Amino acid sequence: MADRYIEVSLVKRDVTCRARLLDDRAPITCAAVWDALPLAGDVYHAKYARNEIYALFPPFAETEPPLENPTVTPIPGDLCYFAFAGAELGTKAYGYDREVRAGTTLVDLALFYERNNLLLNADVGWVPGTVWGQIVEGLDTMAEACNDLWRSGAAGETLSFRRA
Repeated sequence: MADRYIEVSLVKRDVTCRARLLDDRAPITCAAVWDALPLAGDVYHAKYARNEIYALFPPFAETEPPLENPTVTPIPGDLCYFAFAGAELGTKAYGYDREVRAGTTLVDLALFYERNNLLLNADVGWVPGTVWGQIVEGLDTMAEACNDLWRSGAAGETLSFRRA
């Protein structure tokens, strides 16, 4: 199979990077994401994992992908996939307003932009994610925008994933 690429963007900030799908390491997750593209949603900056931005989506795969190519220590440029029950994220500490409710399932597509990330959550413990893509172009510019998002706030910003 030829390499597949996507573009990941912070729409309002007009910043885009390019990522290669890791079809050889996470084939089921890559297929699920690829088939669902384009996807876009409100962006959040991580509170616990550190250097992470992400968006939440309703489940889009016919069946939930298994944990593939797992990590609890994502590196700069990793794209990770998580699935959460709404009850896992439904506390006021997370700051969600409309997306998270008990009885729902959410898919979290995340981009890690700097070092020293640890997927350990005080509420639930270790939170392994599937690494399904790696940024190959534009990570430095995206990291600057992510730091600005951390300092200036995420309100009104959209994280977009689309085929390249």
